[in-house]
Order: sequence, then structure tokens, then C-alpha cells
Amino acid sequence: MAEDLLPGEAAADINTAGGSATTAMAYLQDEKPDADIVPALNLGDLDITTDEFILDEVDIHIQANLEDELVKEALKTGVDLRQYSKQVEAELQRIEQASIKDYIKESQNIASLHNQITACDSILERMEEMLSSFQSDLSSISSEIQTLQQQSVSMSVRLKNRQAVRSQLSQLVDELVVPSTMISVILDSPVTEQEFLEQLHELNNKINFAKELSFRETLACADIQDIVDRLKIKAVSKIREFILQKIYSFRKPMTNYQIPQNTLLKYRFFYQFLLANERTVAKEIRDEYVDTMSKIYYSYFKSYSSRLLKVQYEDVADKDDLMGVEDTAKKGFFSKPSLKSRNTIFTLGQRGAVLSPAELEAPILIPHAAQRGDCRYPYETLFRSQHYALLDNGCREYLFLSDFFMVAGNSALDLFNSVMGKTLSMFLNMLTYVSDCYDSIAIFLCIHIILRFKAITAKRNIPALDKYWEAVLEMLWPRFELILEMNIQSIRNTDPQKLGVLDTRPHYITRRYAEFSSAIVSINQTFPNERTNTLLGQLQIEVENFVLKMAAEFPSRKDQLIFLINNYDMMLGVLMERAADDSKEVEGFQQLLRARTQEFIEEILAPPFGGMITFVKDSEALMEKGQLDKLRNDEVRITQLVRGFSSTWKQSVEALSQDVMRSFTNFKNGTSIIQGALTQLIQYYHGFHKVLSQPTFRSLAVRSELINLHHLMVEVKKHKPNF
Repeated sequence: MAEDLLPGEAAADINTAGGSATTAMAYLQDEKPDADIVPALNLGDLDITTDEFILDEVDIHIQANLEDELVKEALKTGVDLRQYSKQVEAELQRIEQASIKDYIKESQNIASLHNQITACDSILERMEEMLSSFQSDLSSISSEIQTLQQQSVSMSVRLKNRQAVRSQLSQLVDELVVPSTMISVILDSPVTEQEFLEQLHELNNKINFAKELSFRETLACADIQDIVDRLKIKAVSKIREFILQKIYSFRKPMTNYQIPQNTLLKYRFFYQFLLANERTVAKEIRDEYVDTMSKIYYSYFKSYSSRLLKVQYEDVADKDDLMGVEDTAKKGFFSKPSLKSRNTIFTLGQRGAVLSPAELEAPILIPHAAQRGDCRYPYETLFRSQHYALLDNGCREYLFLSDFFMVAGNSALDLFNSVMGKTLSMFLNMLTYVSDCYDSIAIFLCIHIILRFKAITAKRNIPALDKYWEAVLEMLWPRFELILEMNIQSIRNTDPQKLGVLDTRPHYITRRYAEFSSAIVSINQTFPNERTNTLLGQLQIEVENFVLKMAAEFPSRKDQLIFLINNYDMMLGVLMERAADDSKEVEGFQQLLRARTQEFIEEILAPPFGGMITFVKDSEALMEKGQLDKLRNDEVRITQLVRGFSSTWKQSVEALSQDVMRSFTNFKNGTSIIQGALTQLIQYYHGFHKVLSQPTFRSLAVRSELINLHHLMVEVKKHKPNF
């Protein structure tokens, strides 16, 4: 058994299996137990006898050993414990010997292992020393890194501070240094060179920077102040000379001042430089420009306006050229004018074209060219040309002043008035022509020219001429209203008996009204004016009264109606050419024309067919009352009516048609009246048939002589004139 165990395992078995038994046997054999098992006791310290102590210890061990599994097993089987003890002891000795032999056998390996363990211990000792040294080095490195980090942060702060100082200092140095290039360019280069403009910007920056440093009391500023001041004086001198030279060039005759103005706009920074650094010179230039351009504009527009008046029509309206003035008062006023292009003062004709967008902003008239071509123009055309020149030049001048002199708002308006004020006052003074003008259409066209020019300046966002436009309108509106009221009064005061021979054709006064009213209505559509509409309404009322007064001069009602219809139709036709179909004037005359036309149809049907018409009307009235029997005794009258109509209706219709066509100047209107008359005749004859078909008249033999209604309609159509 000992051979199968390793030395370590044998020793373990001995300790495990035999420990308890050996102890027990030692007590039983009165042997002294091993010191490791029973510890030595100092009996002198105890208050008991030796025997008692021994017995107690023996009892304790016996009790412990009895609880051992092997002892329990031996006692249970009845084995002799002494014999069993000897057996165990012999076995232990054998195992011990076997263990010793194993140790001896493995002694070399154990020695080698011991040497290896010793070598490992020395290696581990050296490694421990190295790690300790490394730990010490790491501690020193960590402190060094912390030190370096602190130094890095400190250096970074110092670098940022130096960079900030360097940036400001370099900028300061750059602004303070006056390069030789700047000096040479400012002194020697022409002001029109791009390089001069660039260096002037740089010089302006240095001047502003030097001013800023002087407020901070920077000592370095004194080093450059002298050279900067000299360069500023030189630059101001050259700029002043250049701008004044351009301004003086405006004064040369036949100079297009817009060219030097455009040149000045290219160098608008020159004035900005003067305004910032030498206000005295800037004011001098501004005053010189204002004085020069004020005289130029005044001279130009005064000359242009006076030349324009030379190409105006020589024949102009006066106080005798009113709507209600008799034609004999000014012989030949409405006759063919001597100049082909002249229009009457009551007719719009082509004069309204001046308000068209193409004509409104067309190039201005050239007076000497018009004189060479012997051309003449109405006042509104000259007015348009004059004020379009003012608008164009005024807008351009306002933009130039705002841009070059850097002004806006009220300052710009004040400067503009300084330049153009004298010219605008001259324009207003020249409008005194209006106070003696009796051409209301010309005045009204001028009003609408101003309204459109005012809209143009508003669209261009140029407020400079707004006050002038208002001033002109304040002069034109009262004059137009006055002329219109004078025309109304002239018609009101007209005496029909002083107007010469009576004629059923349209009267020349109503023609004047028709032309005039259509002209005003068509012009007034774009910018409606209630005051104008009110005056036109008053004028229409007076014209209607005039027509009625003239019609009353005719002895017969037929001639009165012909006169009324001719005049209403003429006025309506003229109005519809220009005015809208739903205008008050058109609707009013349409109602009057329909009423008078219906009355005229009754009037012309009465002579040939009056008996039949009266009979039909009387019969229809009695039929409504149920009293038709009252006509039973009118057989003779009915017979005459039937036979008379059958024998004469064709000749009567033919005569009626010819009479109508002779009476009305408008063939279209005459045709419409004939058609209305024939339609009315057929309706009356249909009513005649209807009456005679009643039971009261069925016994009449003459009913068979009635003309078939359908046949009558076919025959009547043949008499309708075609134009």
C-alpha cells in the first residue's frame, strides 16, 4: 500500500487515519503523548492534584476518540483496540519507510526545484527593484508633466496677449505710416486717375484715424499729423479745381450739361471728401453749382417756352367763342379752317391723342424745326412738351443732387428748390395765358396732362415737383370750371328767335354740345372728377331746355318732333363714339329719343290712317268695358275705313317712307323710324281685324274686303328701305 502512494499522500493518510488512534493508545499504554497532541500544562498554577488532572484529560480524549468514525467502527465490530493499535502503528512505519525512500529517490528533483525556486526568487527580487525604480520614475515624470502643462498654459496666454497687441499695434502702425506711393500719387497724379481715387480713400481713412487718435491723446499721432495735413490740403485743392472746372463747363453755349453731370457722379467721393475734411470748400462748390444750374435752367426754359409759343395756332378762342353764341356773331368760326390741322374749340378730334402713353412721353417739340416746316400746334401740345421737358430735367436733377451732394428728404427738396425754384416760378407766371383762355378742352387736356405727369413722378419716387403740380392744378381747375359755367350761361341766355332761319336739321349749338360733352366725358374717365360731372349735368339740362325752346318755334308738331329727333339722335351718336354706353348723358338722350320717336310715328300715321287708328282705339276701350254694341250703327264708317285702307295703303306707305327719309339727316335713324311706323301700322290693322271679328260685326258684308294680315305683312316688307 505504501508503494502506491506518493510521499505526500502517505503522510496525509497517516495524519488522517492514525492521529486519533495514536493518541488513545498512548494514554492506554501509559505512554507520554506527543507534545504536539497534548500541550504541556503548568500544574502549579492549578488548584488540583496531578491525578485528577490526568484523569480529566484522559476522559476528554477518550470521549473525543470515541466519537471518531474509525474508533466507532472498531468498537462496533468488537476488535481488540490494542491489537488494532499495533497493526496501525506497523502500517504507519511501513508507510513512513516508503515515503523516505520516495523522498530519497526524488532528492535530485527536489534539489533542482529548490535551486529553481531560489533563482526565481532572485529574479523576482530584481524585478521588484526595477518596478520600484520605474514607479519612482513615473512619479517624477507626472510631476514634470504637470509642470510642463502649467508652463504651456502660461505660454499660451502670453502668446494670445502678444498676438492681440501685435494686431492692434500692426493696425496702428499701418494706419500711421504714410507710404511714399500715396504721397507721390496725391501730389502728381491727375484726379481723374483711378489710382488717385484709391489713394484718396486711403488718405481719408488716415485722416479719420488720426482724428480718433488725437482724441485718445496718442503721442504717435503727432509724427504723421503734419504730412497728413499737407496731403489733405493738396488733395482739397486739386479736387476743388476739378469740380469747379466741370461746373464752369456747364456755362458754355450749346453744352449738354448732362455729360459733365455724369462725370461728376463718377467722382462723387470727391465731394464726400470735401464735406468731411473741408466744409468751407464743399459749401463753395455747392453754392457755385446751385447758382450756375439755376441760371442755366432758367435761361433754357425761358428761351424754349418763348419759342414754343411761336408755333401755337394764331386763331385762338376768345370770349365770343362760347357754346351758346350765335353763329353769325363770329362769321366762319366753324367753317373749314385755314390750317389743315386746326380743330374747333368744341371738338376733341385728334387732340386727345396727347394723353396717350406714346404721345405723353414722346420727345419734346423742337420749335425751330416746327417753324421751318410751318407747323402749328394747339396749346395743350405745347403745354405737354414744355412740362415733359420740365419733368425729365427735374427728375434727373433731383436724382443728381441726392446722389452727388448726399442729401435726402427735406434737405434734398430744399436743394432742388434752390436750383429749380426760379424756373418753376417762371413757369407759373407764364401760365397767365390760362387766365385769358376760353378753350375749355385745351384747359381740361392740360389738367389731365398734369395729373398723368404727377402719376409718373410718383412712380419714379420723385417728390420734388409735387408742389408745382398742385400749384398748376390750382390755376387750371378754377379756369376750366369758369369757362364751363360761362358756356352753361350762354346756352341759358340764348334767344331762339335770334338764331336765324328755322331748320329741322340738327342745330349747330347742339352739335357743339355733343362734341364738347363727348370730349370731356372721354377725357374724364381716367381721372374722374365729381365737380366736372356736376357741371356737365347742368350743361345737359340747359341744352335739353334749349332744344325744347327751339322746337317750340316750329308751327307744326310734326316739324317740332323732327327737329327734336334729329338733335337727340345727333347728340346721342356723337356721345356714343367716345363715352361709355352706360354714361348718364347717353342714357338720358336714349330715353328722350325713344319717347319723341314713338310720338312722331303716331304723328305720321295719323293723316293717312287716322280714322282707322281712332276707330281701333275707341273700339278697344269699349271692348274692355263690354260696350262694343254702341258701334253697331257705324256700318257706314266701317265700310269707308275698310275700302279706304285697301285702296290707298300702298300709296300712303310709299309717301310716308319718302317723307321720313327727307326729314331725317341720319339715314339709319330714318330707316329705324320707317320700320317702327310700319310695325305700328300692322299692329293697328291687326287690332282692326280683331275688332271686326267680334260677334257685333260678323254680319257686316264689308268684312270680306279686309286685306289678309299675312299678305299685308309681306307687302309692307317690300316698302322697307335698305341703306
